[in-house]
Amino acid sequence: MPKLLVIGLLCIMNAFSAFDKVAGGASNARATGTPTLKAIPAPLHWRNYPIDWALSPTDELTIVSGRKTNWFVNPMRERIEDNLPLLLFKAEEQFVLTARVSVRFKASWDAGGLVVRANDELWGKFCFEFSVKKEPMIVSVVTRKISDDCNSMVIPGDDVYLRLAKIGKAIFFFASRDGRAWDMIRSFTLGQQLDLEIGFFSQSPVGEGCTAVFSDITYSAVPIKNVLEGQ
Repeated sequence: MPKLLVIGLLCIMNAFSAFDKVAGGASNARATGTPTLKAIPAPLHWRNYPIDWALSPTDELTIVSGRKTNWFVNPMRERIEDNLPLLLFKAEEQFVLTARVSVRFKASWDAGGLVVRANDELWGKFCFEFSVKKEPMIVSVVTRKISDDCNSMVIPGDDVYLRLAKIGKAIFFFASRDGRAWDMIRSFTLGQQLDLEIGFFSQSPVGEGCTAVFSDITYSAVPIKNVLEGQ
């Protein structure tokens, strides 16, 4: 094959490769590295890397999930979806994890939130999620091999405070508009699980990706005093 023809073909292939990356052929390429949060006393690790992440000097964490990312075991088809990025750390026996969650909603079920995990078949997900009606909502999922799915309330705006707490075997999800007055969204148990991991996630089950921002992050091993008020 003539040398000039070979060079021309290579140039065309490289051009198509570059176009593919720009057009989304590499849309689920993964970021590397792991942030260190001042508010979290334990080492953090990724379970599924995000497309991108960032950490500001004020401990504001951004997680960007890729297209069609989710963690859900559908009770209708028992299909396992398990590819959303999770930033996790080992929790103490009792704890309170709080964050202000802001989500750049685009597609249905885009979400960011907090998670508690015993293992791959036993976990809970607390979401600030975009509904099929294009309304930001508080949604919770508890999975014991099969996931449930509970829509709670519509939240005006694109940010909300979420709180994940554990006392004994009991786990609680709380939500607040201002970070002061809390509503209990859900209470449940994952059984006598001492080695729980908790943390942060972003998802985009049917979309092209989702950006979730976590700020005002706090963590404490001192349990809440009033489970009805979340404080």
